[in-house]
Amino acid sequence: MKIDNKGQISGEYLLLSGVLILIIMLSAVFIAGDQELNIAMSAARNGINDGIASSSSGIYPKQTYSDYSKDKSMLLIPYSVEIVNVTYSEMGMDNNFNKKKIQFKVYATSSRDFSKKQLDSIGDRINYNLRKSVALSFNSTASTNKLYNPVFSPHYVYTTANVKWV
Repeated sequence: MKIDNKGQISGEYLLLSGVLILIIMLSAVFIAGDQELNIAMSAARNGINDGIASSSSGIYPKQTYSDYSKDKSMLLIPYSVEIVNVTYSEMGMDNNFNKKKIQFKVYATSSRDFSKKQLDSIGDRINYNLRKSVALSFNSTASTNKLYNPVFSPHYVYTTANVKWV
């Protein structure tokens, strides 16, 4: 039996290594997109909790407190808000920013019977803190407005739908 000195095993090893590297690189592209959405969802949940904590305990900026004192005094008394669910939907490509558009939707319930106007105010605070938290997570606060709407990440642009009260 002759020993093969032509390097066929080395060639097969290089071919196999090249295919393996290609598979790893393609997998990384798909995993990176999912990771970005996971970070956004985690940040959204943290922001929602911040919004609920500040809103339900009656802690507001001075101007907001003054406005609520006139029209929405019920919001100045501590209350309970429970988040039922948080979802996101892919809304297609945003041609203005050339990124995929993601819209978060929060489902919540309250311990009190508030008017629609009061629930909208609570929902606005929840959505504001959600967007702010996502902006901070992706360090994109400089590229958005003071309401953090929309928020940007490397591959997505994020917005929020009105909170759905159930």
